[in-house]
Amino acid sequence: MNFRPMLALVGALALTAAFAQTPKRVDKADDLPRFSYPVQGDLEAIVREPQRFNALAGAVRRDLEATLAGYDIAEQATRRQILSQLAQQDMLEGRYDDALRRLAQVQQLQEKPADKLLSGLTSRAIIAAEKKTGGRSSPAYLAEVGRFIAEELDRLPYLVIRNDIQRAKAGMETFGEALVLGRVRNVLQPVASQTGALSSDLVPAMISARFALEFILPLKATLVETYGRYLAAHNVDKADIWAARDVALPPGRNYAPVRIVVWDSGVDTQLFPGRVVTEGDRPAMIAYDLQNLPSPFPLKALPADLQAKMPSLQARSKGLSDLQSNIDSAEATEVKLLLSNLAPAQYKSVLEELRLVSTYSHGTHVAGIAMAGNPYARIANARIEFGHTLLPDPCPTPELHQRAADAFGAYVDFIKKTGARVVNMSWGGDLRSYEVELEQCGIGKDTAERRALARGYFDLHLKALTKAIASAPDVLFVTAAGNSGNDATFNDFYPSSIVLPNLVTVGAVDKAGDEASFTSYGPTVQLHANGYQVESFVPGGRRIAFSGTSMASPQVANLAAKILAVKPSLKPAEVIAVIRSTAERTEDGRRTLVNPAKALAAVGYQP
Repeated sequence: MNFRPMLALVGALALTAAFAQTPKRVDKADDLPRFSYPVQGDLEAIVREPQRFNALAGAVRRDLEATLAGYDIAEQATRRQILSQLAQQDMLEGRYDDALRRLAQVQQLQEKPADKLLSGLTSRAIIAAEKKTGGRSSPAYLAEVGRFIAEELDRLPYLVIRNDIQRAKAGMETFGEALVLGRVRNVLQPVASQTGALSSDLVPAMISARFALEFILPLKATLVETYGRYLAAHNVDKADIWAARDVALPPGRNYAPVRIVVWDSGVDTQLFPGRVVTEGDRPAMIAYDLQNLPSPFPLKALPADLQAKMPSLQARSKGLSDLQSNIDSAEATEVKLLLSNLAPAQYKSVLEELRLVSTYSHGTHVAGIAMAGNPYARIANARIEFGHTLLPDPCPTPELHQRAADAFGAYVDFIKKTGARVVNMSWGGDLRSYEVELEQCGIGKDTAERRALARGYFDLHLKALTKAIASAPDVLFVTAAGNSGNDATFNDFYPSSIVLPNLVTVGAVDKAGDEASFTSYGPTVQLHANGYQVESFVPGGRRIAFSGTSMASPQVANLAAKILAVKPSLKPAEVIAVIRSTAERTEDGRRTLVNPAKALAAVGYQP
């Protein structure tokens, strides 16, 4: 299963009749058509050779345009994605006026403030600069791109776009040809070699790779310099709304101990001495490995060589975090040089190690947030093992998925046995990822069969997880919305799309309360908390700042545990009601910002 920390082959003739009618309303991503594209030989050669690439891109274009014409897609994020793919293809074909038209449509569909302001900026700069200078190979062209972007940025409100510009700068600083082509070589090529085709879920990476080689990689130095100069010229920090709202419960009061289960990738409980739920003389724990078999290890079991490398891998993780915050540290310099100068043969090992350290650290980082400022909190570890390899390992089987469904019940039985009042779940899975895993493993004779298999596995897990959570009505489950920037319900994402009275889903904002660019949303996302560059522990005790709805969810778990320490008689639905009634609804209606100080005051807490 592709649990992760927070487009059946349809013939053109079959579509023609349907598309001549009124567009079909689509309220779920699963109702969109899938397509399959035959590919042979070296995919990198297809990316690089115009004639072979254009033949593939032409087929993709026809299907994307037919989908837009034939389906009334409820979710704007999906429409934006399709239009953005077509705009890339327009630019690759030199159809700049068509690209500008599509980029304007994408911008109109943007929902988050920063996205509305920045949408399509680089592509518009490229088009304007090429039209003005007559080509893309001269110093004048590079200078014009930089001038265009700088001029546009200067017109925009800095504090609204700051986070996005910092992330863009960090992305360009680590950019290199090996990263551009790494997914094509290491993820798509094995699939194509095994099956002779790529689905519409995977083939966009081919088009994005050519676009990056043609348009973005030559601008690396220009974009880094332009973004850096802009950030240095302003150098104004956002106001922190959370410091004034935060409450640290004082020790020594007659408050109730509250047990919290962190259901995640594992917790280094040694970092919380005297505050760990025990079974006999050992920390209370349940764990399952990637085979969905019981495991005795509180953290992922690492071979000796990786254990020895963990300090350096954590330094790389910190470097990536520092780059995102525009911090010029030794760790940032090291990881920037590493990633931007990767040799092709290094891509797989380096990327998998970065993914490994991220998943290995995830649960402890979440636990540090959930436990902060609450001497009455006691922690228990429910470890779920996340995969870190570029391709699925193990590949899905009916037995593997059945064990996963059974494990959900075992986890919640453990949660009830510990006497936990609050559980944090900063992870999830979506229906389409099941389909992609099947394709990557060469399972299913075509997209229709993979679609049916994926739906069966997904429904098995969704029903098991929903049943398990419902079986613990006195436990409050807090989960992350997801980091895909789309509607969790439209995209069949769990747990965040599950509706139960003892479950609440949390989206991410930054320290000023502005919506994070990555946060997912939708009707089940009831609360928002800080999930941008939140500092917490990683195994061993080092502190690093991470971003994600994974970091926002434990902020609400933390608040719920404090509320229950002060007023233990409350039921989960009542705790949610207190938090929501004291939260701040923003004018745009998109965010409900928690207010710990007001929530605790509402249940009788006095400093």
